[in-house]
Amino acid sequence: MIDPRDKDTRPTLEELAEYVGNPLFPRFCREIKDTYQCRETIEYSRCGLEPGWNVKFKKGSKALATVYLRPGYVTAMVSVAPKDEDAAEGVLLTCTEYTRTLYRNTASSKMGRWLMIDLTSPEVLEDLKALLALRVKPR
Repeated sequence: MIDPRDKDTRPTLEELAEYVGNPLFPRFCREIKDTYQCRETIEYSRCGLEPGWNVKFKKGSKALATVYLRPGYVTAMVSVAPKDEDAAEGVLLTCTEYTRTLYRNTASSKMGRWLMIDLTSPEVLEDLKALLALRVKPR
């Protein structure tokens, strides 16, 4: 088992999946990589609130999502650009109440809305994928 605070030993995606123990994590990784033909980077964050390893998914130079991991929990940070907010309102009509409430309670800025979405169910994973599709068109 990995030590998420050991910044000198970079874990693999498989080791992170074992550490998290949430079946939505490997599913999310597989689906986002297949859908967007993107790459992941595993990076150590020294964030004072929650230091440890996270996974960033990028398509070219565009960031798709950053995934923060804790035992049992997966939180994906996704941004909705100001130019996509009208389209996001339409997407939200098909999303779970959790995602709609999170979106409404997240402040909008000139850089957009930065959503921290806890992957707690397959339905929330579908919400996340729908929001990602606003950022980069799926293949």
